Amino acid sequence: MICIILGTRPEIIKMAPVVRECQRLELEFMILHTGQHYSYNMDRVFFEQLRLPGAKYNLETGSGSHGGQTGRMLAGIERILLAEKPDAVLVQGDTNTVLAGSLAAAKLGIAVGHVEAGLRSYDRRMPEEINRVVSDHVSDHLFAPTEKSRGILLGEGIPDGKILVTGNTIVDAVQQNLRLAEDNDALAAHGLVGKGFLRKTAHRQENVDDPSRFRGLLDGILQLSRETGLPAVYPIHPRSRKRIEEFGLDAGDIKLIEPLDYFEFLQLESSARLVLTDSGGVQEEACITGVPCVTLRDNTERPETLDAGSNMLAGTDPGKIVECARLMLSRKGKWSNPFGDGKAAERIAGIYT
Repeated sequence: MICIILGTRPEIIKMAPVVRECQRLELEFMILHTGQHYSYNMDRVFFEQLRLPGAKYNLETGSGSHGGQTGRMLAGIERILLAEKPDAVLVQGDTNTVLAGSLAAAKLGIAVGHVEAGLRSYDRRMPEEINRVVSDHVSDHLFAPTEKSRGILLGEGIPDGKILVTGNTIVDAVQQNLRLAEDNDALAAHGLVGKGFLRKTAHRQENVDDPSRFRGLLDGILQLSRETGLPAVYPIHPRSRKRIEEFGLDAGDIKLIEPLDYFEFLQLESSARLVLTDSGGVQEEACITGVPCVTLRDNTERPETLDAGSNMLAGTDPGKIVECARLMLSRKGKWSNPFGDGKAAERIAGIYT
């Protein structure tokens, strides 16, 4: 029996193809939800839209400090694993949920499968970097999305026999859901026209908890919007909105909207003229859907997007953001997708048959 541990909306989206493949193969599995994301628009709506079975357990962990949140998850996951005795645990990505899930399973001698293994930003200021490194080094099956990720794992001394290059499940998810998303009326609902707007996301701690960096990325978007004449829309995480208010920042003409459900999110993303983001998953999705991307960070654990030419790193300096955006707007989606053929979930679930 497989225990699939989820906690955030990116994990739900990226693991949905794996859940579907487990269902197709009639594998015994259960879903354990940590409750790291807990509002309806950040969590439950994704289960409903993607038609996933509900979680057997929900720890309802909520927010808190990294240590407090991870500790509550670790204790709760351990209790459930002891009761259910699964043969394997699957985690995805680099969140506190992933860290807690992989540690709890490893300490109980349960095989750990890490989906999206081998990503590195080499920036230990990012909590996600610590999470992904620890999870990789306690895992038994490392599902690397690309050969580049496999090379990183080998370079850290992980045996080749533990590593399987699968492609990234985000390709599976986009291919399975983009057509459904196109039937959504999100553009009209927000007064937008296809390829006629800038799409922005920013939520990472190193950006939104630093008033100077947050101000820089907001100013850069405003300058770009004025220069191009394209409106900027920002589906804003509740925590990021709170920081804008706390820091007294001015979002100007940037259109701040509530978090979107997955189909709305995907439609706005695939219909934008340019995406500006600090999200790793959005970098991948923009690359897959042919939308130019500017990353509002100084590094990325998705270097494949830089190599493909779908993405540029701008940091949070307003001038650099505008400069990179000009270059990306000239590329018009002419690159190849480096993240696989959309059969990653098939390769991952196949290990457990």
